[in-house]
Amino acid sequence: MLRTILFDLDGTLLPIDTDQFVAQYMKALSAHIGHRVPPARLVEQIMASTYAMIRDTSPERTNAEVFAADFFPKVGWAESELMPVFDEFYRLRFPALRSTCPGLPGVAREVVQSAVDLGYDIALTTNPLFPREAIEERMRWIGVLDMPWRLITTYEVMHACKPQPAYYREVLTMLDRQPEECLVVGNDVEEDGAAAKLGIPVFFVTDYLISRNGTPLPPDSSGTLAEFGGRLRRGFHIGQQRVK
Repeated sequence: MLRTILFDLDGTLLPIDTDQFVAQYMKALSAHIGHRVPPARLVEQIMASTYAMIRDTSPERTNAEVFAADFFPKVGWAESELMPVFDEFYRLRFPALRSTCPGLPGVAREVVQSAVDLGYDIALTTNPLFPREAIEERMRWIGVLDMPWRLITTYEVMHACKPQPAYYREVLTMLDRQPEECLVVGNDVEEDGAAAKLGIPVFFVTDYLISRNGTPLPPDSSGTLAEFGGRLRRGFHIGQQRVK
């Protein structure tokens, strides 16, 4: 029986093109920190250290710890010196990136509210590459921050990232759920689709679909976010499950 819906954020609940948003994010971050680290070097190392997080699945270190260990020594600053500048950016400059996202707030709150009204637990299973402050800010843009989330996956608490199956194993453990009790709702065929390796059904949101290999999507488990909300309220089958 389905008990918990695992919602992705970027490109799923949040109506953005992820690549375009990351480009604007890097531009704003470089403007804020460029006096400490040359912008080109900053962007290069952020991307390299992000990939280090994605590759690492060690349960001994959080994603934040993996990033810090890889990033700060390579840009020549102690974490204690540069991290406060990052914190200032997320507090003062990151909220302005809302203006780069057309179509806000979208239908996210209506869809999430439908899941809650139907009695499902909800979890925000965004790829945990960002600090909680940045994730909560984006949730604020679409009016879902105050919803009763059982879990929000941030880089401070998680030990793996998408598309690693270890990420979804950790989510299941934290929620005390079996794979068949969950449904992933996401827009990335590779990253969100990795949940299927553990037996978690996946509904692919097509508004901002990311399909690197052009994999055909099953029509009974794909559609726009608005269509997902409507089908959720009416009840539908996904895989071998009936969503009530």
